[in-house]
Amino acid sequence: MNQPQAPNSAETYQHYFVPAMFLPWAKVLLRCAAPKPGERVLDIACGTGIVAREAAPSVEAAGSVAALDINPAMLAVARAQPAPQGAAIEWREGSATALPFPDASFDLALCQHGLQFFPDRAAALREMRRVLAPGGRAVVMVLQALERHPMFAALGESVARHLGMRVEDVMVPFAMADADALRALFGGADFARVEVREESADMSFAEPERFPAMAIVSSAAAVPAFAKLVGPARAEMIAAIGREIAPTVQQFRQVDRIRFPMHALVAVATA
Repeated sequence: MNQPQAPNSAETYQHYFVPAMFLPWAKVLLRCAAPKPGERVLDIACGTGIVAREAAPSVEAAGSVAALDINPAMLAVARAQPAPQGAAIEWREGSATALPFPDASFDLALCQHGLQFFPDRAAALREMRRVLAPGGRAVVMVLQALERHPMFAALGESVARHLGMRVEDVMVPFAMADADALRALFGGADFARVEVREESADMSFAEPERFPAMAIVSSAAAVPAFAKLVGPARAEMIAAIGREIAPTVQQFRQVDRIRFPMHALVAVATA
């Protein structure tokens, strides 16, 4: 009899991180974006599709939703989720810096915690601007400073120490915490108006015993030095970091969950 396969990283992302972190953030992002019935929506760096699925009922069947990601494994998991009510979702593989869509083909472009990871952020924003119709909106969420997130600050310091790297080179998700720089980036992409808002949301992770290892792997996923670690060396480093951050984890543990607030910047820009 075949042995069951371990879930891949995209499945882990969907089952562990989406309910705890990315669903709460999706609700904040969509509150800021206020999608309307009949609008054409693009979700860039969609991951396993939580923003697209949450947006579909708001634009209703008269609207449309396209969701794009460069990672085919993420898209495979996205396609396997139950379809939401409202607009059908078109799942597309592609790069944020070369969007595979015609000019002026969307009314609303969304990006939740993706801009930090793009190899050319300015090019990605120019592409968002290109595919938006006149008066269309781009709504982009990035995390505020690492110092506002003690759980991830402890994690980043420990990972950086073990890898012999700078904390800022490890904690890429927190790389765009400067509101003025974010505003200027949008201005350089020829958006007419840009508003940057501060938003917060509460995270709630089940299975506290899994959190340290899951957070380490997730936060360090974009770091080549960590990705090169395999077998015992990888397991030993994860275990050591888990022991080091255990006191911080314990501060936020509430019986069977870990709860803590996170803080983001949301840029709302008009084409």
